[in-house]
Amino acid sequence: MIGETRTISSGDLVAEATALVADGYRLALVAGFDDERGLRVTYSFLAPTNRRVELRVEFDERTRRGVSLARVSFPASRFERELFDLFGIEPVGHPQRRALVRHAHWPEGYHPMAKGAGPAPVLHPDEGGYPFISVEGPGVYEIPVGPVHAGLIEPGHFRFSVVGETILKMKARLWFTHKGIERLVEGKSIDEVLVIAERISGDSAVAHGLAFTRAVEDALGIAVDHEVEARRAVALELERLYNHVNDLGALANDVGFGLAQAKALTVRETLLRLNERLSGHRLLRGIVTVGGAQLLDAPTQPELDEIEARVAELTSMTLAQSIVVDRFTGTGVLSREAVCELGVVGLVARASGLDLDARRDHPIEGVAIPPTILATSGDVLARYHVRRDEVAASLSVVRAATPGASTYHRTSANGSGAGLGVVEGWRGPVVHRVEIVEGRVTRLKVVDPSFLNWPALAVALADTIVPDFPLVNKSFNLSYAGNDL
Repeated sequence: MIGETRTISSGDLVAEATALVADGYRLALVAGFDDERGLRVTYSFLAPTNRRVELRVEFDERTRRGVSLARVSFPASRFERELFDLFGIEPVGHPQRRALVRHAHWPEGYHPMAKGAGPAPVLHPDEGGYPFISVEGPGVYEIPVGPVHAGLIEPGHFRFSVVGETILKMKARLWFTHKGIERLVEGKSIDEVLVIAERISGDSAVAHGLAFTRAVEDALGIAVDHEVEARRAVALELERLYNHVNDLGALANDVGFGLAQAKALTVRETLLRLNERLSGHRLLRGIVTVGGAQLLDAPTQPELDEIEARVAELTSMTLAQSIVVDRFTGTGVLSREAVCELGVVGLVARASGLDLDARRDHPIEGVAIPPTILATSGDVLARYHVRRDEVAASLSVVRAATPGASTYHRTSANGSGAGLGVVEGWRGPVVHRVEIVEGRVTRLKVVDPSFLNWPALAVALADTIVPDFPLVNKSFNLSYAGNDL
């Protein structure tokens, strides 16, 4: 990746960021630091053709204030709210600087990532509640959903303002299970942090593990050969396959076509058993190491052909049902303009016509780049079509990248440095930024695509009906765990 780092003053931040955004960069990650070197923030911008620019800004430790980028970038507005909650850095000029990560039971003035914050304090009752914006008018009422849900799902609260069955506004409140990942990894060895990274969001073990290892390799200048990268690409696409197949069935089930889900679950189980044979783990943990990758076996061409045929049969059967197509079409529309304004990434962005894919924009030398799958209507049907077509694209990558035996290289990682890793996970780009001192991780910042995409769900739900919420929500299929870091 072609990288550049600029140390600038807080007063120059808006001008620098504005110029980068105008040049096609997006703000991918913001990392705060409060240690013996002072209070500072790094803003990581990415652009196609494998470009990266980092802006580093130092802040006064006494005032803890800086100029806001909220009017330059919507993702910046959320990163800044997170920075205030965790570090106490106030974004001056932010249009809506209310808590994002912090719930009201945290003591006022406590910022857990600030230097000298000390151990976790006693939490207070949530006396103030959450400042939901009330929608008023004739016939308007509210429907609260969660945070405790039926089934195996993590906590999230959704507040609907409704007239009849039409949703006027939906607000999501998350971070009920914030895990403190950034503090948890401090001082740990690279191998210890890799174990944690693979478990940040269980269905994205390869994406997070690989983003972390690539960040480490970038920090320490570790070269990785083409054969290793090919094995990593296989693992990443296998992860995409079992998740997409699961969603193809679940979306059909949400409109009452349970037969499709039954078939999808059998294909998913085939893929999970293949995962276990190739890696020793159904969710593909343990494949990626710093400088290396290990596959215990290789998928056979007949196995891949059978999976492709079964998925094609599943999707053809599903889209032949008028009730499915009628419910998918025009439901939960997210326009391309909204995608651009909100900074949406990954599958959801591509279903609305935005051509973003880190496999192409930040390519790995020697690894085949699959075609970018796009749709334009931005509805549930478009997100279904993208999943369907990405299955075929992923299978083509797996076929091309597994001609021979498995490989394993393990590189010693005892140096120091800072690096960035970018991986196109099945939801979208996973970004890790790491700082290492003598083989120990001193700082890790993680951005899962769900952090960037959750606000778009509320936009897509405007003017839909309440019964379509589960369907639209599933078509996004965002991670609570990847968000609540």
